[in-house]
Amino acid sequence: MNSNGTGDPSNRYELDIASERATAAFAEALAELAFPGAVLALDGDLGAGKTHFAKAYAAALGVTGIVNSPTFTIIKEYEGTKLPFYHMDVYRLSLEEADELGLDEYFHGNGVTLVEWASIIEQILPPERLHLRLETTGAESRRIVCRPVGRPYEAWCARLGLRLTEEGGHSA
Repeated sequence: MNSNGTGDPSNRYELDIASERATAAFAEALAELAFPGAVLALDGDLGAGKTHFAKAYAAALGVTGIVNSPTFTIIKEYEGTKLPFYHMDVYRLSLEEADELGLDEYFHGNGVTLVEWASIIEQILPPERLHLRLETTGAESRRIVCRPVGRPYEAWCARLGLRLTEEGGHSA
């Protein structure tokens, strides 16, 4: 933990995923841990499966109907049976535009926010969040790199049994 007790933001965890179904299962497991105000900051190359992940996450929150990428609408709000789901895609925004739109208001709402291309707006993300990066390792296989910022998200990584990498791991 760092001096303010929020966890070490340099910790990095990894999970190797063999299939789209396994990616969905991981998204579902994360959704089980969700709480009002939770923020997932999602990055990855085009085609890495960000929207597939978001769909599985939304379904696990009890969102019915079609969930698709809000590339042109920036944000879509869904009512889930467990929690509201706020799905953002900030690929086409600058940091200044995101700030002007007041996207940060969603981060403190009653629902869960998932931000695709989150690194673009990292400066306005809340101080506690879970960064996820999807890396393509094969036709369906992925490596999911998790960087928790804050105690709740460190706990998520531990609870899910994610592997702390040497790059992020160090003893206190």
